[in-house]
Amino acid sequence: MEAKNTGEKSMVIFQPSGRRGYVEKGRTLKEASVALGVDIEGICSEKAICGKCKVRVEEGIFEKYGIESSRDHLSPMGPSERKFISLQQEQAGYRLACQAHVLDNIVIFVPEESRMGKQVVRKAASEIRIDLKPAVKKYYVELTPATLEDPRGDWERLEAGLENGHGLKGLTIDYQVLVTLQEVVRLGEWKVTVSVWKAGEVIKVEPGETKKGYGLAVDIGTTTVAGYLCDLTDGSLVATASMMNPQVVYGEDVMSRISYTITHPEGLEQMNRAILDGLNGTIEEAAALAGIMRTDIVDMTIVANTCMHHLFLNIDPRNIGRSPFPPALHHSIDVKARDVGIKIARGGYIHVLPIEAGFVGADNVGVLIAERPYSQESIELIIDIGTNGELVLGNRQRLISSSCATGPAFEGAEIRYGMRAAPGAIEKIVIDRDTKEVRFKIINQEDWNTELKEVGAKGICGSGIIDVVPQLFLAGIIDRTGRFNKELKSPRYREANGQPEFVIAWAHETSIGQDIVICQDDVRAIQLAKGAMYAGAKIMMGALGVEKIDKVILAGAFGSYIDKVSAALLGLFPDCELDNIYSVGNAAGDGARMALLNTDKRQEADEIARQVQYLELTLEPSFNKAFAQAMWIPNMKDKFPHLAHLLPEDRKDG
Repeated sequence: MEAKNTGEKSMVIFQPSGRRGYVEKGRTLKEASVALGVDIEGICSEKAICGKCKVRVEEGIFEKYGIESSRDHLSPMGPSERKFISLQQEQAGYRLACQAHVLDNIVIFVPEESRMGKQVVRKAASEIRIDLKPAVKKYYVELTPATLEDPRGDWERLEAGLENGHGLKGLTIDYQVLVTLQEVVRLGEWKVTVSVWKAGEVIKVEPGETKKGYGLAVDIGTTTVAGYLCDLTDGSLVATASMMNPQVVYGEDVMSRISYTITHPEGLEQMNRAILDGLNGTIEEAAALAGIMRTDIVDMTIVANTCMHHLFLNIDPRNIGRSPFPPALHHSIDVKARDVGIKIARGGYIHVLPIEAGFVGADNVGVLIAERPYSQESIELIIDIGTNGELVLGNRQRLISSSCATGPAFEGAEIRYGMRAAPGAIEKIVIDRDTKEVRFKIINQEDWNTELKEVGAKGICGSGIIDVVPQLFLAGIIDRTGRFNKELKSPRYREANGQPEFVIAWAHETSIGQDIVICQDDVRAIQLAKGAMYAGAKIMMGALGVEKIDKVILAGAFGSYIDKVSAALLGLFPDCELDNIYSVGNAAGDGARMALLNTDKRQEADEIARQVQYLELTLEPSFNKAFAQAMWIPNMKDKFPHLAHLLPEDRKDG
């Protein structure tokens, strides 16, 4: 049954893109997705004959958006739609976007398979060299068959074979491995390959000789999840698999997810189940790419921020959201994969790296063991930019860490035309200082918009967001406070809905049929995010007693794609020699791989996590003043001698 358009509007929020807006009641979700720039698959012109546009309704109260979402807020399911929706899917809240009409406020999750432009998860692996010392090693054993004269148990026979052939003593065997031991031994005709964890426990027995063993290092981010499949026998990277964190439907940042567990009785269970499903999907993808079985993976390491760490382990995170922000544990932990619902080798373990504090987690520890600032003389600032910004400052003498809530602005949320990295996202922006004309590049296009016949921009992703404010500032479109110049004479400048805005892409350059603009609220959101990061670094410098920073290391996938000059001009961090600002990719993932391949790195991680001094920025009396000054571009008072040659004469102060 088709609902009528009434002229009234309802809020529609699409996840995981984060795009949202008001649409007329009676519009289909497909129509709403087109209006809001969300590409949902569909090849039948909305005639309900392809079934490609499946989406899922998220139910409950979403405090972040101030709405309640319910399946009843869509028109009832009709027979043409039901052909493509199984009973199980119907119970889970699935609908066809082309057939479901909006009746009230709604939150919709678009599954990966229904996304026309698949999310670009920028967590490519770095080249790392490390001495091999994995937690799991394989041993080939040829056993003497049991006889009436020698009727020893299979385990005792295997124990003796491992001791005599490889010098391993005092071993235990995983119970579930023991259950199938006799079958495996006979299948291999008394020749088996044994996987031993930490030279103490047999966690897998395979028939015959198997030389290769695999491990998976995983970085669970607030927004994205990346898995790195490694060969434990030579340390090589075999495959990389990544995805959006499926918990994003419950909140875009850690505080939203903590709040969700507090306000929803089943919130923790829902988010734990979501991340486990996502991780198992990542495992399947990595195994398929490598041409192996998921049960060939015998070891895992995981890094995550403290909230993601707790949600993965099914630990209630509410206390890390309350002063004094204590986590459930600081130390690393080894858990059986099956005990937490992860599907690798049945006896395999997961090593979860230690965390530093309530808002500085194992991902930051991964960065530390990858970059090792604790062995350097120079003062280094490591910034991991994400929904939650994490900073480390210091050298071999002393290290300080802190965390600041940058919010999701850098990842496209809270920006009117913001989006996460996906095909069609504007990722690079240059504004001519004289003409105010704009050149931009979009993901998956090598050429600038001015060189393309069809541009097809959809929105602006994080790297473009980092570019746009400095470019507006350098071109005189906004001043040092972030306010638009209302005297500006340019067809790109205008006022709409009571606030000024500047056109980045004209409608004919987009695939959404409307101009892509940056408005005053967007600039403020970016200033708030960068101000928090800068103020955090400034407070840490004071605590460490240093006047300048020798190196700025941009860690994290996001840090690899932002322009370092744009970041410096924006005022994301204090002044530093431009040649000493560099990106290191997903260093947290590199740390996870190091810990996977060398158990000494696990011990090193535990030691350094306890040596780093955590600074709670919210308790620092000077933070608010530093934050207010950091809202200016690049800063109200601090000098930037290394940027002087880039700034116009009338903007060099500060």
